[in-house]
Amino acid sequence: MDGAAPLTVYLADTDRGAVALVGGKGANLGELLRAGFPVPNGFVLTTRAYALAAEGAGVDPARPAEAAERLRAAAMPEAIANAARRAYAALDAGRVAVRSSATAEDLPGASFAGQQDTYLDVSGVDSLLDAIPRCWASLWNERAVAYRRANGVDDKRVSLAVVVQEMVDASAAGVLFTADPVTGQRRHAAIDAVAGLGEKLVGGAVNPDHYAVDIASHQVVQRPAAGQGSVLSDQEVLTLAEFGDRVERHFKAPQDIEFALDQERHVWLVQSRPITTLYPLPEDAPDPQKELRVYFSGSVFQGYFEPITPMGVQFFRLLSGAVSAMFGFPVDDLVAGSQILKEPGMRLYIDVTSIVRDPVGRRAFVTLTSMGEARSSAVLVQLASDPRLSLARRSRLRSVRAIAGALMRAGVPHSALRVLRSPEVTRARYVREIEEFARVDLPEDATSEQRLDAFERLILTVSPRMFPRMIGTIMPAMLSFALAVRLLRGKARMDEVQTITRGALHNPTTEMDLALWALCTDVRADSDSREALIRRTPAELAAAYRRGTLPPRLQSGLKSFLARYGFRSIGEIDIGVERWSENPEHILGALA
Repeated sequence: MDGAAPLTVYLADTDRGAVALVGGKGANLGELLRAGFPVPNGFVLTTRAYALAAEGAGVDPARPAEAAERLRAAAMPEAIANAARRAYAALDAGRVAVRSSATAEDLPGASFAGQQDTYLDVSGVDSLLDAIPRCWASLWNERAVAYRRANGVDDKRVSLAVVVQEMVDASAAGVLFTADPVTGQRRHAAIDAVAGLGEKLVGGAVNPDHYAVDIASHQVVQRPAAGQGSVLSDQEVLTLAEFGDRVERHFKAPQDIEFALDQERHVWLVQSRPITTLYPLPEDAPDPQKELRVYFSGSVFQGYFEPITPMGVQFFRLLSGAVSAMFGFPVDDLVAGSQILKEPGMRLYIDVTSIVRDPVGRRAFVTLTSMGEARSSAVLVQLASDPRLSLARRSRLRSVRAIAGALMRAGVPHSALRVLRSPEVTRARYVREIEEFARVDLPEDATSEQRLDAFERLILTVSPRMFPRMIGTIMPAMLSFALAVRLLRGKARMDEVQTITRGALHNPTTEMDLALWALCTDVRADSDSREALIRRTPAELAAAYRRGTLPPRLQSGLKSFLARYGFRSIGEIDIGVERWSENPEHILGALA
């Protein structure tokens, strides 16, 4: 912390850029106050004050329980106490709320809500000076420490400020979510309110009244049942929703807002933080109340649920641009890729809205997903009833012509006919072409930049040539699968049909599984290899393999397997993921 940093800062003099000095809560409150929102006036005892107090108390982040006790027991440095006295006197508030404001709090990735302590209705300078070190100590309570560790926040890098605000004499208080935290629906405010102080709600001491507001129509769509009484009037609910909408627009993200209504029923905002439980939308996603878009998860369709690495995302951007151009829809920027490819939350999605609204496309897409991702297929069927996704006004014939035209331009029908006519000959030809395409003329000492450039050229030039062949191969395969399902209806379950198809010739995954089974059988017959697999961890075995010191049969067998399948991995659709040839721990773990 900069030695020149102040010990206290007035809320009106800070903003969201000052998290390191005033913590997340203080930064957001200052931002709201400066933007003209009704926020109780106050000041912040900064992280510099905490740093001085922690140093004087001998706090060691490696000993959190001891750190808390030291902060509570140590005398507050006089400079800090004097700064707090002056700021409190200038506030001239009498009763105040004293709130912890950690630097790892109210952030976009994790809210840390309720992890540190708050003290309400604090009156007098002595009570204030007693509450401040208790807030400092709460940075090290078991709950806060566990939450930080669960979210990957280093204890050594976290600090705490203390927000001191005028106390609102609350007649009602509660929490306002500017997006529904349960359904994830944007532009749908959810409000929980109780009579009196909001701490009763946060602490779970009472059941709140629940309200919901449709922001677009400005209508209260959910309220307590008639006859049960209501903490808030409809007008107050709408006023809160309007404040929430303005705060969300200011921060450009859905917000979790704590509010209070004073005895005159004026609204005060006492906290605002991002809702961290909402899955992010694509940056260019429209307001769903005005336009509903359907994003299909390409990752899930491939059975991959982890985030895609930046390298993997860029690969699919390049691929989407090349393939889009192949179908007759060139993109403006090949590096940025096609506009239909989205990657919110570092996962791949395809905007399939136009397909879902097309008379032929919808039926074909539902059929396709039913074969590979049945849950998505069921969701698509449900979405079809939404009026915002009504079928476009175009004839089926026009849709068929458009789809057929795109396929013809890409040469897909020709590839499909070739596969049907001579499957073995066509397969051998495609394998030769792929091997030829994969040959890249690069010197041994090529730089990383040269290698990346070569790979980029490979994607942009090979994809338009191989993609039609791939689709032309998949289409007959899907027709064959559909025929098998029809022929075996009532005689075999779907999983049994899939077992049969997995046994077809040239299934690469089945062939790999059989090769792994053969390797396992071979090395287990060798006592030295078997002993190594039993006694050593996969990491130790992988390190030994790289040194060439595994038992000979295991070393040579694994080398042969990786020579054929080392390019594969778990989550292999992401080219940024480590391959088995780079790290064979997974294979060695399977063998063990």
